[in-house]
Amino acid sequence: SVTDVENASLADIKISNNILSPAFKADTLAYTVETTDASNAITAVPADATAAMEITYNDKVIANGSRITWATGSSNVVKIKVTDGSATKTYEITVTKAEG
Repeated sequence: SVTDVENASLADIKISNNILSPAFKADTLAYTVETTDASNAITAVPADATAAMEITYNDKVIANGSRITWATGSSNVVKIKVTDGSATKTYEITVTKAEG
C-alpha cells in the first residue's frame, strides 16, 4: 500500500520576475532577492497540494499571490511556512530594494 509521505517542501517560489539567489531548490531554505520595483507579487507553490502554507512579510500574514510594497534597503523579510502532517519547513527570503 502507498502511504502519504509528509512533504513540507515548496515546489517553487516566485517574487514577480526577480531571480532568487541561490536558484530555487526545495531543500534550500534561505534566499536573497534584489529588486528595484516598488512592489512585487509573491507566489509560492507547495510540492504537496494538501500541505498548509502561511506567508508572512515582516511578521504580517499575506495572501499567496498578493503584492508586497518594499521598504528601501534589506529589511524586507518574507517567510513561507509549509506544514504537512507533522513535517514543517520555513523558507526565508530577504528582499533588498535598491533606490529606483
